[in-house]
Parts: sequence; C-alpha cells; structure tokens
Amino acid sequence: MPQRLFVFTQMEFPWALGPADGRYLLRASADAEPERVLVLGTLGTTRAGADRGDTWLARLGSRGAGPPASPEPARVRSTRVTVIDPVSLSAEQQARRWLDDLDHEREIMAAIAVVNRVQQMHRLASADPYVHEVSPTQALVVRAGWGEGEQVADGRWLHARELPWRPRGRQSARARRSRASALRPQERLAALLGARSEALDCEELALRARLDLDQGRLRLASLELDRALTRAVEELRGEGRQDLALRVAELEQLRAGVQLQAAQPPGGAAVDEEAIAHALGRLEAALRARSASGASLR
Repeated sequence: MPQRLFVFTQMEFPWALGPADGRYLLRASADAEPERVLVLGTLGTTRAGADRGDTWLARLGSRGAGPPASPEPARVRSTRVTVIDPVSLSAEQQARRWLDDLDHEREIMAAIAVVNRVQQMHRLASADPYVHEVSPTQALVVRAGWGEGEQVADGRWLHARELPWRPRGRQSARARRSRASALRPQERLAALLGARSEALDCEELALRARLDLDQGRLRLASLELDRALTRAVEELRGEGRQDLALRVAELEQLRAGVQLQAAQPPGGAAVDEEAIAHALGRLEAALRARSASGASLR
C-alpha cells in the first residue's frame, strides 16, 4: 500500500520561539478533529560569518598575534516551524497540483496564523509576557511542499519549493502609507531618543490593537482599541493641535461604537470586525498625521 502524503508550509526563524520542540495539534474545539499539526524543531547553532573560513583562531594561529580587536559574533539558534495539513493525499499528482495552484500569500498568512496561535497560547501557559508573535518578513526562508507522514512530522520532505514573500492588500498598503509619511521611522526614532518628540500611550495601545486584529483576536482588539481611543482623544486634544482638531473629533465619535463592541460579554454577540478595523484605521491615520506634520517635534 503506497504511503499517504501530507502537504505543509515551513518557515525558519533565527531565534528560539519559546515552546519546546515537538508536535502540537490544533483543534477548534475539544471534540473536533485536528485542524493543523505544528512541528517545532531547533536547528544547530551557527556563528554569523562562520562560513567565511576566517575565524579569529585561524588568524591567531597564522600570525602568532594576540586576540582580534573585535570578538566573534555569539552563536545563535534557529527554529524550523512546519505547519501540516492533517488530511492526507493519496497520490503525488494531488500534491503537485496543490503546490502548483498555491496562493503564496494566503498560504503563508494562514501558516503564520497557526504559529501565532501557538505563540499566544504558550505566552499564557508560561505567563511570560516576552513571548511574541512572528511575521513572514522575519523568516529566513519560507517553503511549501509535501512528504510522507513521519517525514514531515520530523520537519523533512519529499519535495519542497521556496515561496517568495511579496504581500499584497491591507498590510502592504499600510506599509506604503508608513513609508510615505514625512517623518520616516529612523527620524522619528532619533526624535524620540533625543526627547524632541513625545511618545503617546495611545500609540502603543493602537499597535497592540492592530496585532490582535490582524491575528483574528477580535474581542481583544476591541478592548485594546477602546483604551487606545480614550487615551488618543485625551492626549491629542491636550496637545492643542488645531491641524488635528477634526481628526480628534472623528475619533471621539468613533469611540462610542467601539465601546459598545468592547462591552460585549464573552459568548455574546460577535464583535463587528469591519467597525473595529475602520476605527483603528482612523486612529492610525491621526497618529501618522501627528508625526508627519513635524509639529510634534520640540
């Protein structure tokens, strides 16, 4: 009887994610069949630049001199994450068709959602606030392919192809708006470090709401956004910026609707994702306008 094949998406990150190496089953409910299998494996440690064959030990031996002026980079661990569809295929032809018809962005984002679901659960289980989600841009490599059961469960495969990451849609549009702002990230960073610009509480809260929204945690997103809008109205109004007056008034109007969403009890009516996304987008626009004008710099 021929071996059944399993398709997967795999990523490698240049750090240890947090959960122990092993296989993790993800279910929608306790009595449901597994939706995905996630396999975590730590890869061997390496030194940056070690492949050049020019270590300080080699130089020391050849010159008979003292140690180098700069130390070698520390060794780092990387993690291989394999997200497997538990529904097997009976023929290689089916697996090849799956890979040929693959929507790269959709598949990568679906795999990232699985990884981040495990990351969030590990953060809660370990009570470690420093466990964080990941994004495709942080991966050293992304690949998709297929293999036999124990093979893919060990992070290996019969066939795999590297996938390019060129995001489209909402995330890439948001990145373009950020790059187009008059105050680029490095300039804002310098201003913040030099105490020439003030960081607002609502900025951090808005980022947390964006992360929760992008990861599908709508209830958490509504709670974070409620707090973000409350602080944004207070902080932006307190700056007395006439150029932001209309934006502040808009945020105050949006706050009532978001408060209703955040007040929904667990198990109550579903959170309106469109309403949350719209209000968060308007808050992000107001914060970009605040930075881009340069008036927030002292």
